[in-house]
Amino acid sequence: MSDHPVRLVISDDLSRKRLTVFFRLILVIPHYLWLAAWGVVALLAAIANWIATLVAGRSPAPLHRFLARYVKYATHVYAYLYLAADPYPPFDGGPGYPVDVEIPPPEPQNRLTVAFRLILVIPALLLAAALLGAPSFGSNRWRSGDEASFNFGIGIAHAAAFLGWFVSVARRRMSHGLRDSVAWGVGYGAQLWAYLFLLTSRYPDSDPEVVLGGLPVRSDPIILEAEDDLRRSRLTVFFRLLLAFPHFVWLMLWGVLVFFAAIANWAATLVQGRPPVGLHRFLSAYLRYQAHVYAFVSLIANPFPGFAGSSGSYPVEVAVAAPARQNRWTVGFRLVLVLPAWLLGAAYGSVLWPVALLGWFASLVTGKMPRSLRNTGVQSVRYSTQVYGYVYLLTDAYPYLGPCRIPGLSGGPEQPPEALPVAG
Repeated sequence: MSDHPVRLVISDDLSRKRLTVFFRLILVIPHYLWLAAWGVVALLAAIANWIATLVAGRSPAPLHRFLARYVKYATHVYAYLYLAADPYPPFDGGPGYPVDVEIPPPEPQNRLTVAFRLILVIPALLLAAALLGAPSFGSNRWRSGDEASFNFGIGIAHAAAFLGWFVSVARRRMSHGLRDSVAWGVGYGAQLWAYLFLLTSRYPDSDPEVVLGGLPVRSDPIILEAEDDLRRSRLTVFFRLLLAFPHFVWLMLWGVLVFFAAIANWAATLVQGRPPVGLHRFLSAYLRYQAHVYAFVSLIANPFPGFAGSSGSYPVEVAVAAPARQNRWTVGFRLVLVLPAWLLGAAYGSVLWPVALLGWFASLVTGKMPRSLRNTGVQSVRYSTQVYGYVYLLTDAYPYLGPCRIPGLSGGPEQPPEALPVAG
């Protein structure tokens, strides 16, 4: 369960009405207008709350209640918009919505952190951009010259909502994994706004286990295990990109062979309905090595990885089940079937950049990788690994589209499921 004072409470049953899903962007317009109008008043209240908390060391109860109600309402609106919940939300931010947030009463706060709250929140904003998506400025060439433009980055919640729209219209039911991916971003956003509005002194925690208050335990054919102890060598952290250069070169060279091996594996699996053992072993080793390199570069793990992708050789490890029969239809159209997972994978992959950047500074200062950053990065590597494993035909199981418990991390199962034989 979450130990963060700002808790997301999910009671959604995943059922969706096709009609309201289809017109969701239109139905949410009144809420967007009300959210904007309420937001103007909330901004003024937040300034007043900052001054009062700076003087008294505690948020005044009336201002706290008003701002907490606004954060709850915003959470309801975005949960509705991104299909994490189905009922039309009320306009008052009251309790009882299927995706709700609990905010603690006023508490004493350190005046120094209150004074510099707008600076301290910047790292959390970088993570929020990857989890929720955020506006960004860019430049587009338009005929005669460059023209400034205002673009929106695609975060995990955006990508999951986009895919969830199709799933919900087709099945009248939201995918559990996609709902949790959306809730992860929405819940982190609630923590961020609560911290920014001085409703809590606790820094936002991006660990999905903390945000969601619990994750499903999976027994997928491809699982990620993590036994990292968070300690980091400052010297190797400082030169991490330089140290990783040989791995980038070897990853590229090995990748050329993998390309041809994946084509051969596709043809063989299409014919005999099962991947050949030799190709399965070769591709599994590359998949492990790929995960080792990603974990090393993004500071999810500390040791310098080996170059062979050997099983059990790294703190962040990939366990791949032995070759099994696969449906020839899904094998034949694998590159088409993987596109939704690939789209979400791009959003999950974008999380590694802020994790690596923020972890680099934190590890240099403290000699440890923050647990929340490590766990967030592990989820990104886990999902990418399952997507590549599906593309390489190492498994017929579709990648799980949401965060899940990682064996070895706090709260996860200590061993991989015994039913899964592991390829060497």
